[in-house]
Amino acid sequence: MDIRFAEESDFDKVMSLVNRAFQVESYFIRGDRLTRERLREYFDKGRFLVADENSALAGCVYVQLHSGYSYLGLLSVEPSHQKTGLGRRLNAAAEEFAREMGSRRMELTVVNLRTELPPFYEKLGYAVVRMEPIHKHMEERITQPCHFIRMAKPLG
Repeated sequence: MDIRFAEESDFDKVMSLVNRAFQVESYFIRGDRLTRERLREYFDKGRFLVADENSALAGCVYVQLHSGYSYLGLLSVEPSHQKTGLGRRLNAAAEEFAREMGSRRMELTVVNLRTELPPFYEKLGYAVVRMEPIHKHMEERITQPCHFIRMAKPLG
């Protein structure tokens, strides 16, 4: 399975993959995780790395570069490929890209209701740095109280 940068032709595949992977959040968020407009913002501000298997996307991860640090988001693995180590591979590829671009730290956020995620990222070297409110664009879609947990990892 190859990991490469997403191209414009992957736009619809990325949106479909992310929305399938984030169906697990349907108990606290209404609708799809990504809209076309929101995904366009991601494509314009950062890069997606995708895991390509026989011309189908098995996973993806978003990286946005900032001054001195990078942000990792939307780590998504096709449900049939979950628990295979692909998420770890995508995370490592995102960190390597950020490191090559000069980032010294990788940051990410997880929703506190996804209790399985902080331990997953802690195993990958991330630590909790602070709590943050849910983003304004998500507030009207949230069905129960929640917040973000910001985590970070030095990239060395």
